[in-house]
Amino acid sequence: MTETRDAPVREAVRAYAAVQPSLREPTRRFVALVTALLDEAGINYLTVEGRTKSVASFAAKAARSVEGRPLYTDPSTEITDQIGVRVITYVHSDVDAVVDVFDDQLRLLDDRDMGEETASQGRFGYSSRHLLVAVGDPAPESYDDLVDHRASIQVRTVLQHAWAEFEHDIRYKGTVPAEHASDLDRRFTLAAGLLELADQEFSAIRSVLQGSAPPASPDADPADPRISGQELAAFLAGQYSDAGWSHTDHYGWISGLLLELGITSLDELEGLLTSVDPDAIIRRMGYRYPAGAVRRLDDALLAIFGRQYVDLTGNSHRVPQLTARLEKLEAEA
Repeated sequence: MTETRDAPVREAVRAYAAVQPSLREPTRRFVALVTALLDEAGINYLTVEGRTKSVASFAAKAARSVEGRPLYTDPSTEITDQIGVRVITYVHSDVDAVVDVFDDQLRLLDDRDMGEETASQGRFGYSSRHLLVAVGDPAPESYDDLVDHRASIQVRTVLQHAWAEFEHDIRYKGTVPAEHASDLDRRFTLAAGLLELADQEFSAIRSVLQGSAPPASPDADPADPRISGQELAAFLAGQYSDAGWSHTDHYGWISGLLLELGITSLDELEGLLTSVDPDAIIRRMGYRYPAGAVRRLDDALLAIFGRQYVDLTGNSHRVPQLTARLEKLEAEA
């Protein structure tokens, strides 16, 4: 009887072992797609990582049972995290922004808020958004090769990630004596509650600092004609007070585009931006997610300079995306 019950698991594991190497490239491509979507939206994030599920991990999951009954009747199709991507953000509001981008740009097949599920049980514990996505029809530019694949995406804050990784390490890779199990549970619950409070405080801190100008960096090179990324971040926080922070590297990147346009001071930039209506740009772009500050400036520059902006050297890697956005801006102009 046991042998008959285990046969589907062995068959599924053999089938997965045969296809697992071929999933590594789609995994890399999904990481590239997710990164590109977040960068294009100007959403702030810490890291984007991916992994192809190992055969050993697939086998362990396929063999799981609940009350003596197999958890999966068809592991090959029911185990949906064969391609996995993880997005780590700084604060919880960024998690929602990331999910909004995926909902807008990909096909969202499933969305589970594990933190809400834990809270609904009156507990503190594991918190993460678990998404199952596929590319849309048509697929995003240059990602047609992913139309036959799905990816499991976890989105969580850096504090939620730290708790989950440590808890997993202790419970599944360590040995917990039975006499310490209840105390361990209590301590993990306490830590989860403290980290949730810390997440809330980090969000509050960022709200207070949004729009506050930090001091000029002492390491700034006076011979560099570009507006520094730090100065630009402070300026944009005031210019677009309703926008979220963007990825740290993106401020320096768009400063390079400003230099290509001959804009080397915040006074010049401020004067330039008075020539466009930011509310009109928002209406024309029809954002379905909270675009970050750099994305808002990106669209303003696109509205002002048009094709000249698209053709800048620093934009050579994203001409199709910018062209599509320019058409959207000009369609209702």
